[in-house]
Amino acid sequence: MSAMGNGFSLSRWLGILIKEFIQLRRDRLTFGMIVGIPFIQLLLFGYAINSDPRHLPTAVVMADPGPAARSFVAAMENSGYFRIVGSVAGEAQGRELLAHGDVQFVVTFPVGFHRELVRGNRPTLLVQADASDPAALGGATAVLERLAGQAFVRDLPGAVRGARDAGAFAGGTGAASGTAAPVGGAAVAAARAGSVGQIDLRLQRYYNPEGVTAFNIVPGLLGVILTMTMVLMTGLAMTRERERGTFENLLATPATAFEVMTGKIVPYIMIGLIQVTLVLLAARWIFDVPMIGSITLLYAVVLLFICANLTLGITFSSIARNQLQAMQMTFFFFLPSIILSGFMFPFRGMPEWAQVIGSILPLTHFLVLVRGILLKGNGPEMLWSHIWPIMLFMAAVLALGLRTFKRTLD
Repeated sequence: MSAMGNGFSLSRWLGILIKEFIQLRRDRLTFGMIVGIPFIQLLLFGYAINSDPRHLPTAVVMADPGPAARSFVAAMENSGYFRIVGSVAGEAQGRELLAHGDVQFVVTFPVGFHRELVRGNRPTLLVQADASDPAALGGATAVLERLAGQAFVRDLPGAVRGARDAGAFAGGTGAASGTAAPVGGAAVAAARAGSVGQIDLRLQRYYNPEGVTAFNIVPGLLGVILTMTMVLMTGLAMTRERERGTFENLLATPATAFEVMTGKIVPYIMIGLIQVTLVLLAARWIFDVPMIGSITLLYAVVLLFICANLTLGITFSSIARNQLQAMQMTFFFFLPSIILSGFMFPFRGMPEWAQVIGSILPLTHFLVLVRGILLKGNGPEMLWSHIWPIMLFMAAVLALGLRTFKRTLD
Protein backbone atom coordinates (compact mmCIF):
# COMPACT_ATOMS: atom_id res chain seq x y z
CA MET A 1 0.00 0.00 0.00
CA SER A 2 2.82 2.41 0.86
CA ALA A 3 4.54 1.65 -2.40
CA MET A 4 1.40 2.42 -4.32
CA GLY A 5 0.86 5.54 -2.24
CA ASN A 6 4.29 6.83 -3.23
CA GLY A 7 3.63 6.24 -6.93
CA PHE A 8 2.70 8.88 -9.47
CA SER A 9 -0.84 10.18 -9.21
CA LEU A 10 -2.27 12.14 -12.09
CA SER A 11 -4.97 13.69 -9.92
CA ARG A 12 -2.44 14.94 -7.34
CA TRP A 13 -0.22 16.30 -10.09
CA LEU A 14 -3.14 18.13 -11.72
CA GLY A 15 -4.12 19.54 -8.35
CA ILE A 16 -0.64 20.97 -7.79
CA LEU A 17 -0.60 22.34 -11.34
CA ILE A 18 -3.95 24.07 -10.93
CA LYS A 19 -2.87 25.47 -7.58
CA GLU A 20 0.22 27.08 -9.15
CA PHE A 21 -1.86 28.70 -11.91
CA ILE A 22 -4.28 30.04 -9.31
CA GLN A 23 -1.37 31.45 -7.32
CA LEU A 24 0.07 33.11 -10.43
CA ARG A 25 -3.31 34.62 -11.19
CA ARG A 26 -3.52 36.08 -7.70
CA ASP A 27 0.02 37.47 -7.91
CA ARG A 28 -0.73 40.07 -10.54
CA LEU A 29 2.62 41.82 -10.17
CA THR A 30 4.63 38.69 -10.96
CA PHE A 31 2.31 37.85 -13.86
CA GLY A 32 2.75 41.36 -15.21
CA MET A 33 6.54 41.00 -15.06
CA ILE A 34 6.36 37.68 -16.90
CA VAL A 35 4.45 39.32 -19.74
CA GLY A 36 5.97 42.81 -19.57
CA ILE A 37 9.71 42.10 -19.49
CA PRO A 38 9.82 40.13 -22.79
CA PHE A 39 7.61 42.75 -24.44
CA ILE A 40 9.86 45.59 -23.28
CA GLN A 41 12.96 43.71 -24.45
CA LEU A 42 11.47 43.21 -27.91
CA LEU A 43 10.41 46.85 -28.11
CA LEU A 44 13.71 48.30 -26.93
CA PHE A 45 16.08 45.99 -28.78
CA GLY A 46 13.98 46.02 -31.92
CA TYR A 47 13.24 49.73 -32.26
CA ALA A 48 15.17 51.86 -29.77
CA ILE A 49 18.71 50.56 -30.33
CA ASN A 50 20.63 52.05 -33.23
CA SER A 51 24.41 51.76 -33.52
CA ASP A 52 24.48 54.24 -36.43
CA PRO A 53 23.14 57.53 -35.02
CA ARG A 54 21.47 59.92 -37.44
CA HIS A 55 19.92 63.38 -37.25
CA LEU A 56 22.69 64.57 -34.94
CA PRO A 57 22.15 68.18 -33.78
CA THR A 58 24.54 70.49 -35.60
CA ALA A 59 25.17 74.22 -35.31
CA VAL A 60 26.59 76.34 -38.13
CA VAL A 61 28.88 79.38 -38.03
CA MET A 62 28.08 81.29 -41.24
CA ALA A 63 30.93 83.75 -41.60
CA ASP A 64 30.38 83.48 -45.37
CA PRO A 65 26.66 82.88 -46.06
CA GLY A 66 27.29 82.34 -49.76
CA PRO A 67 25.77 79.77 -52.12
CA ALA A 68 28.58 77.28 -51.54
CA ALA A 69 28.01 77.24 -47.77
CA ARG A 70 24.24 76.94 -48.19
CA SER A 71 24.72 74.10 -50.67
CA PHE A 72 26.99 72.21 -48.30
CA VAL A 73 24.57 72.65 -45.38
CA ALA A 74 21.72 71.33 -47.56
CA ALA A 75 23.86 68.33 -48.51
CA MET A 76 24.52 67.63 -44.84
CA GLU A 77 20.81 67.66 -44.02
CA ASN A 78 19.95 65.50 -47.02
CA SER A 79 22.44 62.87 -45.86
CA GLY A 80 20.22 62.14 -42.86
CA TYR A 81 23.13 62.23 -40.41
CA PHE A 82 22.86 65.91 -39.45
CA ARG A 83 20.03 68.05 -38.11
CA ILE A 84 20.81 71.75 -38.35
CA VAL A 85 19.52 73.39 -35.17
CA GLY A 86 20.55 76.94 -36.08
CA SER A 87 23.40 79.37 -36.56
CA VAL A 88 25.73 80.74 -33.91
CA ALA A 89 27.74 83.94 -33.85
CA GLY A 90 31.22 82.40 -33.61
CA GLU A 91 33.39 79.48 -32.65
CA ALA A 92 33.33 80.42 -28.95
CA GLN A 93 29.56 80.13 -28.78
CA GLY A 94 29.78 76.87 -30.69
CA ARG A 95 32.27 75.50 -28.17
CA GLU A 96 29.87 76.43 -25.37
CA LEU A 97 27.09 74.46 -27.07
CA LEU A 98 29.41 71.47 -27.41
CA ALA A 99 30.41 71.64 -23.75
CA HIS A 100 26.78 71.87 -22.67
CA GLY A 101 25.86 68.91 -24.86
CA ASP A 102 23.28 70.81 -26.90
CA VAL A 103 24.91 69.92 -30.23
CA GLN A 104 27.16 67.17 -31.54
CA PHE A 105 28.86 69.20 -34.31
CA VAL A 106 29.70 72.82 -35.04
CA VAL A 107 30.54 73.57 -38.69
CA THR A 108 32.33 76.86 -39.46
CA PHE A 109 32.37 78.41 -42.93
CA PRO A 110 35.13 81.08 -42.93
CA VAL A 111 35.03 84.43 -44.67
CA GLY A 112 35.68 84.07 -48.39
CA PHE A 113 34.73 80.39 -48.44
CA HIS A 114 32.81 80.63 -51.72
CA ARG A 115 35.39 82.83 -53.42
CA GLU A 116 38.30 80.56 -52.54
CA LEU A 117 36.33 77.51 -53.60
CA VAL A 118 35.59 78.94 -57.05
CA ARG A 119 39.24 79.90 -57.49
CA GLY A 120 40.28 76.34 -56.68
CA ASN A 121 42.26 77.31 -53.55
CA ARG A 122 40.72 74.59 -51.30
CA PRO A 123 39.16 76.71 -48.53
CA THR A 124 39.25 75.39 -44.97
CA LEU A 125 36.07 73.95 -43.46
CA LEU A 126 36.33 73.63 -39.69
CA VAL A 127 34.20 70.94 -38.02
CA GLN A 128 34.23 70.75 -34.22
CA ALA A 129 32.79 67.57 -32.71
CA ASP A 130 31.86 66.38 -29.24
CA ALA A 131 33.83 63.12 -29.13
CA SER A 132 32.98 62.19 -25.53
CA ASP A 133 30.94 59.33 -27.02
CA PRO A 134 33.08 57.96 -29.90
CA ALA A 135 30.30 55.67 -31.13
CA ALA A 136 28.18 58.67 -32.11
CA LEU A 137 30.67 60.06 -34.64
CA GLY A 138 31.61 57.20 -36.95
CA GLY A 139 28.98 57.44 -39.67
CA ALA A 140 28.65 61.23 -39.53
CA THR A 141 32.39 61.90 -39.95
CA ALA A 142 32.54 59.49 -42.89
CA VAL A 143 29.70 61.43 -44.54
CA LEU A 144 31.54 64.72 -44.00
CA GLU A 145 34.64 63.39 -45.68
CA ARG A 146 32.59 62.19 -48.63
CA LEU A 147 30.73 65.49 -48.95
CA ALA A 148 34.02 67.40 -48.90
CA GLY A 149 34.90 65.76 -52.19
CA GLN A 150 31.50 65.43 -53.87
CA ALA A 151 29.25 68.27 -52.71
CA PHE A 152 30.37 70.80 -55.35
CA VAL A 153 30.79 68.64 -58.43
CA ARG A 154 27.62 70.04 -60.02
CA ASP A 155 27.96 73.53 -58.57
CA LEU A 156 31.47 74.12 -59.95
CA PRO A 157 31.46 73.37 -63.69
CA GLY A 158 34.83 75.06 -63.99
CA ALA A 159 36.37 72.40 -61.81
CA VAL A 160 34.79 69.72 -63.98
CA ARG A 161 36.09 71.36 -67.13
CA GLY A 162 39.53 71.55 -65.55
CA ALA A 163 39.36 67.88 -64.78
CA ARG A 164 38.26 67.12 -68.34
CA ASP A 165 41.06 69.27 -69.74
CA ALA A 166 43.49 67.38 -67.55
CA GLY A 167 42.03 64.15 -68.90
CA ALA A 168 42.26 65.38 -72.48
CA PHE A 169 45.85 66.48 -71.91
CA ALA A 170 46.65 63.09 -70.50
CA GLY A 171 44.84 61.52 -73.46
CA GLY A 172 46.81 63.63 -75.90
CA THR A 173 50.05 62.65 -74.26
CA GLY A 174 48.92 59.08 -74.32
CA ALA A 175 48.01 59.34 -78.00
CA ALA A 176 51.44 60.59 -78.73
CA SER A 177 52.79 57.57 -77.01
CA GLY A 178 50.27 55.22 -78.59
CA THR A 179 47.60 55.22 -75.84
CA ALA A 180 43.96 56.12 -76.54
CA ALA A 181 42.37 59.09 -74.75
CA PRO A 182 39.65 58.32 -72.17
CA VAL A 183 36.14 58.93 -73.41
CA GLY A 184 32.59 58.55 -72.05
CA GLY A 185 32.44 57.11 -68.54
CA ALA A 186 36.21 57.30 -68.14
CA ALA A 187 36.11 61.06 -68.72
CA VAL A 188 33.39 61.46 -66.05
CA ALA A 189 35.43 59.40 -63.63
CA ALA A 190 38.41 61.64 -64.26
CA ALA A 191 36.28 64.73 -63.61
CA ARG A 192 35.04 63.35 -60.29
CA ALA A 193 38.52 62.37 -59.30
CA GLY A 194 39.64 65.92 -59.98
CA SER A 195 36.89 67.29 -57.75
CA VAL A 196 37.88 65.26 -54.72
CA GLY A 197 39.68 67.35 -52.14
CA GLN A 198 38.15 70.70 -53.12
CA ILE A 199 37.79 71.46 -49.38
CA ASP A 200 40.41 71.29 -46.68
CA LEU A 201 38.26 69.52 -44.07
CA ARG A 202 39.63 69.94 -40.57
CA LEU A 203 37.88 67.85 -37.95
CA GLN A 204 38.59 68.77 -34.33
CA ARG A 205 37.49 66.19 -31.75
CA TYR A 206 36.97 67.60 -28.28
CA TYR A 207 36.89 65.89 -24.85
CA ASN A 208 38.12 62.52 -26.19
CA PRO A 209 40.24 63.22 -29.28
CA GLU A 210 41.73 59.73 -29.47
CA GLY A 211 38.34 58.05 -29.21
CA VAL A 212 39.22 55.96 -26.15
CA THR A 213 36.15 53.90 -25.28
CA ALA A 214 37.06 53.68 -21.60
CA PHE A 215 36.75 57.46 -21.25
CA ASN A 216 33.06 57.10 -22.10
CA ILE A 217 32.25 53.74 -20.50
CA VAL A 218 34.01 54.00 -17.13
CA PRO A 219 32.31 57.25 -16.01
CA GLY A 220 29.02 55.76 -17.16
CA LEU A 221 29.60 52.74 -14.94
CA LEU A 222 29.19 55.03 -11.95
CA GLY A 223 25.53 55.49 -12.81
CA VAL A 224 24.91 51.87 -13.80
CA ILE A 225 26.43 50.45 -10.61
CA LEU A 226 24.60 52.91 -8.38
CA THR A 227 21.28 52.30 -10.11
CA MET A 228 21.57 48.55 -9.78
CA THR A 229 22.82 48.32 -6.21
CA MET A 230 20.95 51.21 -4.60
CA VAL A 231 17.52 50.32 -5.99
CA LEU A 232 17.96 46.61 -5.37
CA MET A 233 19.30 46.85 -1.81
CA THR A 234 16.66 49.26 -0.62
CA GLY A 235 13.97 47.44 -2.57
CA LEU A 236 14.63 44.42 -0.41
CA ALA A 237 14.77 46.37 2.86
CA MET A 238 11.18 46.39 4.13
CA THR A 239 10.09 43.29 2.23
CA ARG A 240 12.81 41.34 4.04
CA GLU A 241 11.49 42.63 7.35
CA ARG A 242 7.97 41.57 6.42
CA GLU A 243 9.13 38.04 5.61
CA ARG A 244 11.17 37.81 8.83
CA GLY A 245 8.32 39.16 10.94
CA THR A 246 10.22 42.18 12.22
CA PHE A 247 8.03 44.70 10.46
CA GLU A 248 5.62 44.69 13.40
CA ASN A 249 8.30 46.37 15.50
CA LEU A 250 8.36 49.32 13.11
CA LEU A 251 4.58 49.51 13.16
CA ALA A 252 4.58 49.64 16.95
CA THR A 253 6.92 52.62 17.10
CA PRO A 254 5.69 56.23 16.93
CA ALA A 255 7.96 56.86 13.91
CA THR A 256 6.27 58.48 10.92
CA ALA A 257 6.42 57.12 7.37
CA PHE A 258 8.94 59.82 6.41
CA GLU A 259 11.18 58.93 9.35
CA VAL A 260 11.11 55.24 8.53
CA MET A 261 11.90 55.76 4.86
CA THR A 262 14.71 58.28 5.38
CA GLY A 263 16.15 56.24 8.26
CA LYS A 264 16.51 53.27 5.97
CA ILE A 265 18.01 55.35 3.16
CA VAL A 266 20.93 57.01 5.00
CA PRO A 267 23.06 53.86 5.61
CA TYR A 268 22.91 52.99 1.93
CA ILE A 269 24.06 56.49 1.02
CA MET A 270 27.37 55.70 2.72
CA ILE A 271 27.58 52.43 0.78
CA GLY A 272 26.98 54.28 -2.48
CA LEU A 273 29.68 56.84 -1.75
CA ILE A 274 32.17 54.04 -1.04
CA GLN A 275 31.30 52.44 -4.38
CA VAL A 276 31.78 55.74 -6.18
CA THR A 277 35.17 56.27 -4.57
CA LEU A 278 36.36 52.83 -5.63
CA VAL A 279 35.21 53.38 -9.22
CA LEU A 280 36.86 56.81 -9.39
CA LEU A 281 40.15 55.41 -8.09
CA ALA A 282 40.07 52.68 -10.71
CA ALA A 283 39.13 55.18 -13.41
CA ARG A 284 42.07 57.41 -12.56
CA TRP A 285 44.84 54.93 -11.85
CA ILE A 286 43.88 51.98 -14.06
CA PHE A 287 42.04 53.46 -17.07
CA ASP A 288 43.66 56.94 -17.02
CA VAL A 289 40.30 58.67 -17.38
CA PRO A 290 40.83 62.46 -17.31
CA MET A 291 39.25 64.29 -14.40
CA ILE A 292 39.13 67.90 -15.51
CA GLY A 293 36.23 69.16 -13.42
CA SER A 294 35.64 69.58 -9.71
CA ILE A 295 35.59 66.34 -7.69
CA THR A 296 33.56 68.10 -4.99
CA LEU A 297 30.90 68.99 -7.55
CA LEU A 298 30.98 65.41 -8.82
CA TYR A 299 30.30 64.02 -5.34
CA ALA A 300 27.44 66.48 -4.89
CA VAL A 301 25.85 65.23 -8.13
CA VAL A 302 26.50 61.63 -7.09
CA LEU A 303 24.81 62.25 -3.73
CA LEU A 304 21.71 63.58 -5.47
CA PHE A 305 21.64 60.58 -7.82
CA ILE A 306 22.07 58.13 -4.93
CA CYS A 307 19.16 59.70 -3.06
CA ALA A 308 16.96 59.45 -6.16
CA ASN A 309 17.71 55.73 -6.58
CA LEU A 310 17.32 54.97 -2.88
CA THR A 311 13.98 56.75 -2.85
CA LEU A 312 12.87 54.60 -5.78
CA GLY A 313 14.10 51.43 -4.08
CA ILE A 314 12.29 52.17 -0.84
CA THR A 315 9.13 52.90 -2.84
CA PHE A 316 9.42 49.52 -4.56
CA SER A 317 9.86 48.01 -1.10
CA SER A 318 6.64 49.59 0.15
CA ILE A 319 4.69 48.33 -2.88
CA ALA A 320 6.07 44.78 -3.14
CA ARG A 321 4.75 42.03 -0.89
CA ASN A 322 7.92 39.94 -0.85
CA GLN A 323 11.56 40.06 -1.89
CA LEU A 324 10.88 38.34 -5.21
CA GLN A 325 8.46 41.06 -6.26
CA ALA A 326 10.89 43.77 -5.15
CA MET A 327 13.66 42.18 -7.23
CA GLN A 328 11.36 41.86 -10.24
CA MET A 329 10.39 45.52 -10.02
CA THR A 330 14.06 46.48 -9.78
CA PHE A 331 14.96 44.66 -12.99
CA PHE A 332 11.83 46.01 -14.64
CA PHE A 333 13.19 49.52 -14.01
CA PHE A 334 16.87 48.71 -14.59
CA LEU A 335 16.44 47.28 -18.10
CA PRO A 336 15.03 50.46 -19.73
CA SER A 337 17.47 52.58 -17.74
CA ILE A 338 20.60 50.89 -19.04
CA ILE A 339 19.34 50.78 -22.64
CA LEU A 340 17.64 54.18 -23.00
CA SER A 341 20.13 56.24 -20.98
CA GLY A 342 22.89 56.30 -23.59
CA PHE A 343 25.23 54.02 -21.65
CA MET A 344 25.32 51.13 -24.11
CA PHE A 345 24.19 52.91 -27.28
CA PRO A 346 24.34 56.58 -28.40
CA PHE A 347 21.38 58.43 -26.93
CA ARG A 348 20.86 60.58 -30.02
CA GLY A 349 20.74 57.51 -32.23
CA MET A 350 17.44 56.43 -30.71
CA PRO A 351 14.03 57.41 -32.11
CA GLU A 352 12.33 60.41 -30.57
CA TRP A 353 9.84 58.38 -28.52
CA ALA A 354 12.73 56.45 -26.94
CA GLN A 355 14.56 59.70 -26.16
CA VAL A 356 11.43 61.06 -24.47
CA ILE A 357 11.21 57.98 -22.24
CA GLY A 358 14.93 58.08 -21.60
CA SER A 359 14.71 61.73 -20.53
CA ILE A 360 12.43 60.70 -17.65
CA LEU A 361 15.01 58.29 -16.23
CA PRO A 362 17.56 59.78 -13.80
CA LEU A 363 20.41 57.67 -15.23
CA THR A 364 20.17 59.51 -18.56
CA HIS A 365 20.81 62.87 -16.94
CA PHE A 366 23.43 61.51 -14.56
CA LEU A 367 25.54 60.19 -17.44
CA VAL A 368 25.55 63.64 -19.02
CA LEU A 369 26.48 65.19 -15.67
CA VAL A 370 29.33 62.87 -14.77
CA ARG A 371 30.84 62.91 -18.27
CA GLY A 372 30.45 66.68 -18.42
CA ILE A 373 32.32 67.13 -15.13
CA LEU A 374 35.10 64.62 -15.73
CA LEU A 375 35.72 65.07 -19.47
CA LYS A 376 34.60 68.65 -20.12
CA GLY A 377 35.13 70.38 -16.79
CA ASN A 378 31.58 71.76 -16.71
CA GLY A 379 30.50 73.92 -13.78
CA PRO A 380 27.17 74.13 -11.92
CA GLU A 381 25.74 76.71 -14.32
CA MET A 382 26.11 74.26 -17.23
CA LEU A 383 24.74 71.28 -15.29
CA TRP A 384 21.49 72.69 -13.93
CA SER A 385 19.44 71.61 -16.96
CA HIS A 386 20.22 67.98 -16.05
CA ILE A 387 20.08 68.39 -12.27
CA TRP A 388 16.50 69.57 -11.91
CA PRO A 389 15.01 66.53 -13.78
CA ILE A 390 16.67 64.23 -11.21
CA MET A 391 15.30 66.35 -8.37
CA LEU A 392 11.82 66.28 -9.92
CA PHE A 393 12.01 62.50 -10.35
CA MET A 394 13.05 62.05 -6.72
CA ALA A 395 10.24 64.29 -5.47
CA ALA A 396 7.62 62.44 -7.51
CA VAL A 397 8.86 59.02 -6.38
CA LEU A 398 9.06 60.14 -2.75
CA ALA A 399 5.47 61.39 -2.90
CA LEU A 400 4.37 58.05 -4.36
CA GLY A 401 6.31 56.13 -1.71
CA LEU A 402 4.79 58.10 1.15
CA ARG A 403 1.35 57.50 -0.30
CA THR A 404 1.78 53.75 -0.69
CA PHE A 405 3.59 53.23 2.59
CA LYS A 406 1.18 51.56 4.97
CA ARG A 407 1.15 51.44 8.73
CA THR A 408 -0.51 48.05 8.79
CA LEU A 409 0.61 44.57 7.80
CA ASP A 410 -1.91 44.69 4.96
